[in-house]
Amino acid sequence: MTDVVDRLRAELGAGLRTDPEARAAHRRDTWVLSELRELRGEPPPDPAAVAEPATTGEAAAVLRICHEAGVPVVPFGGGSGVCGGIEGRPDAVVVSTRRLRGLRRLSAEDLLARFGAGTGGMEAEQVLEECGLTLGHWPQSIELSTVGGWVATRASGQFSTAYGSIEDLVVALEVVLPGGRVLEVGRGPRSANGPDLRHLFLGSEGTLGLVTEVELSLRRLPELRLPQAFHFESLPAGLPAIRELLQVGIHPPVVRLYDPPESARHFASWCPEGRAMLILLHKGPEAPTRAAAEVALRQVGAVGGVAADPAAVEHWLEHRNRVPGFRGFLERRIILDTIEVACAWSRVGELYRRVLDALAPVPGLLVASAHSSHSYRSGTSLYFTFAARPEDPAEMPGLYRTCWERTLTETLAVGGTVSHHHGIGRVRREALARELGPEGVALLRGLKRALDPRGIMNPGVLIPD
Repeated sequence: MTDVVDRLRAELGAGLRTDPEARAAHRRDTWVLSELRELRGEPPPDPAAVAEPATTGEAAAVLRICHEAGVPVVPFGGGSGVCGGIEGRPDAVVVSTRRLRGLRRLSAEDLLARFGAGTGGMEAEQVLEECGLTLGHWPQSIELSTVGGWVATRASGQFSTAYGSIEDLVVALEVVLPGGRVLEVGRGPRSANGPDLRHLFLGSEGTLGLVTEVELSLRRLPELRLPQAFHFESLPAGLPAIRELLQVGIHPPVVRLYDPPESARHFASWCPEGRAMLILLHKGPEAPTRAAAEVALRQVGAVGGVAADPAAVEHWLEHRNRVPGFRGFLERRIILDTIEVACAWSRVGELYRRVLDALAPVPGLLVASAHSSHSYRSGTSLYFTFAARPEDPAEMPGLYRTCWERTLTETLAVGGTVSHHHGIGRVRREALARELGPEGVALLRGLKRALDPRGIMNPGVLIPD
């Protein structure tokens, strides 16, 4: 590694960090098991160095040097991932996109903006709002995550039901391939130029290349927003309301249905005890937005929804990103996580029941609950939460994996997909193999070999063993 570090320092100067603080800060993401290991004094190893290229040319030089030496490369954006997508190793170089940030180009006429991949989500949004524009992409991690990280994990935001997920917003990408070549993919509002090469890198989690710039489609800031809230007997009872809305053509940006335990946690002042809360937020020009809210009131009422105070939606908007970290729970010997999956409308009620039934016998289980947060004409996502306190703290990692395994097994059993928007990382890697099957896994491995023949890009992530 000494020779590689020397060559990288010659290219980057002060942009190559080997101090203990930088290496420790880049050895993991916020995966619960990584957090638990660190709490127990068993953190992942520090990387050999942290490269912070300031230009695409410098990023290309880093990947070329590492490729030639066969040195693993771990791309690092905001470090906010929750699936084990980043894990240090002493023979690896972490490539941070921190200095690849800022607005590169903006066209209000075309509603297009190009950002460096290291641009923070909130930083990008604030720049656009000053011009009367918005990305409309609001992941819960918007204050921590980066534009490039959204691409790498195939992220979805809280307004996705109307505005789409990141794959619906990306117009073009600049990517550095493992040997140092720079590739530009995507052009125009739509193209029929064979397979869409952008999708090779959307969700690739740094295993196929390093995203350095992202061009995104924008929206004008909405003229009006109208909140609505309703409650139902249960989460399964409320799902038809969402399905009917979307299938008749009403797409509020926010459509979220919480089961009774989560409704009690988040909306105790607005939702009767034991009921499931549905919140809607309509946005857009005044006339069609008011019309959509009127249709929603009729449609939701027709399937048993009871109107509630829309102040519940304002409460959610104010508190939506205030989420406690894992550390405080882990210190109290509580192991917990969230697991987002998705399936078709015809099976989502069954999925909800099967997962909760599968988690119920877990020793020390404190809670198992769910909400629907991203919906489509043909189906929806379910976002499960679990928390357990085993009698023996040494059982926490095993209990954690048990909860994940049972949730993903039931998801696959009903024909669902094991990840909706957090990606695969390490925690879902083997479940992905079961979803793809042998032919799908072989295709994914073949793609990896074609783009990264030496296997240096983020080894251990996404690709099943």
